[in-house]
Amino acid sequence: MKLFEDILHSVNNFVWGPIMLVLLVGTGVFLTIRLKFLPWRNLGYALKSVFKKPEDTGGQEHAGDITPFQSLMTALAATIGTGNIVGVATAMVLGGPGAIVWMWISALFGLSTKYAESLLAVKYRETNQDGEMAGGPMYVLKNAFPIPIIGKILAVAFALFAVLASFGIGNMTQGNSIAEALNTTFGVPNVVTGALLTVLALIVLLGGIKSIGKVCEKIVPFMAVLYFVCGIIVIIINAKNLPSGVAEIFSMAFSVKAVSGGVGGSIIASMLSAMRWGVARGVFSNEAGLGSAPIAAAAAKTDLPSRQGYINMTGTFFDTIVVCTVTGLVVACSGQLGVEVNGELLTGASLTIASFQAALGKFGGWMVSIGIMLFAFSTILGWEYYGEKSLEFLVGSTKANKPYRLFFSLIAFIGATQTLSIVWDFSDTMNGLMAIPNLICLLAMSGVVAKDCFAYQDVIKKERNK
Repeated sequence: MKLFEDILHSVNNFVWGPIMLVLLVGTGVFLTIRLKFLPWRNLGYALKSVFKKPEDTGGQEHAGDITPFQSLMTALAATIGTGNIVGVATAMVLGGPGAIVWMWISALFGLSTKYAESLLAVKYRETNQDGEMAGGPMYVLKNAFPIPIIGKILAVAFALFAVLASFGIGNMTQGNSIAEALNTTFGVPNVVTGALLTVLALIVLLGGIKSIGKVCEKIVPFMAVLYFVCGIIVIIINAKNLPSGVAEIFSMAFSVKAVSGGVGGSIIASMLSAMRWGVARGVFSNEAGLGSAPIAAAAAKTDLPSRQGYINMTGTFFDTIVVCTVTGLVVACSGQLGVEVNGELLTGASLTIASFQAALGKFGGWMVSIGIMLFAFSTILGWEYYGEKSLEFLVGSTKANKPYRLFFSLIAFIGATQTLSIVWDFSDTMNGLMAIPNLICLLAMSGVVAKDCFAYQDVIKKERNK
């Protein structure tokens, strides 16, 4: 068993290693250039589109299951998670404060990736036997890939990886995070948390995407705004450390030699380590290129694929440029980065909690714990939909959907009560492998994306002139 764990851990490290990160960011760079930087130039338009009512663009008259806003919130539910709290802090310990800059860079190019994959998901979606939308990379590969037989093979591979990943990275790891947060902060037994989590998940998930969309459009903005406001308060309280903290972030991001940083502590890192961990945690956080978010995009009521592409693209902006930045600045100016407790550096959730507690006392710890719980629960909801749609594609029917929802909810109990390192590594590997067929699809279909993107410029001009 130990040998199997070691092999799985090595495979996981390879899947999420430099080659994969170069492919993910490289695809984003290629698409950004091919689209003539329009995703960047139209970011303001995209952000305004998020808050438009469906009737303003005729959204209620078009095919789809949920509103464009609900679609984005469902995608954000799956992406804004523990990575925004735990992942950022871990990156700043392993890669130094400069890691946050490389998270920003990966996110900027990730805008184009998220736009492209969401556009394609809407363009090639199908209506299933229950009258609901079904879309995502597997349907794009099946319906439009230049070489049909290869497209079908890649489609099956993507869907299989997504189903397997949904139980681990989208469920068990999240349930475990919720249980740890409740147990550490409030002393709630893991069994109680697991039972409650299963019941709540069942209540929401048995209603399908419409139920998930309604819950996510309320819980995601609430949790994001709560976390953002508390983070800004902490930054204001530590304002005297902010200039030196920001200076370290930028100096260590581009330092060829390993240098020391960390207001109040000591973290030694170079540009290469900052780049490695910043890009890795950035991609892991916003999931641009992994192909998961387009599955939610395909459910939206929209008139044009590019419109939803721009709306879902903002998920990368909100996730990394906003939420992850708040965590990064809180940690950078808290005086806790590089601090040792019992001979070990504070990292992960412990570092983020310590950073908030240093400014807000016990309330800071409670707030982070509550944030972890809400973030993780919403991730469970979003990933259930991804897994369900992928399973639906594999079996060619919706009959397995309700049994899957029940089983998925029960798995959350296991995640809350057990720590299984094999499951963690296996699901993490499946999550990374999803990117391979999706990136091949994006590169092969980049011409279609470019054509739609350029044509949509006329729509943007008309809307701006109204």
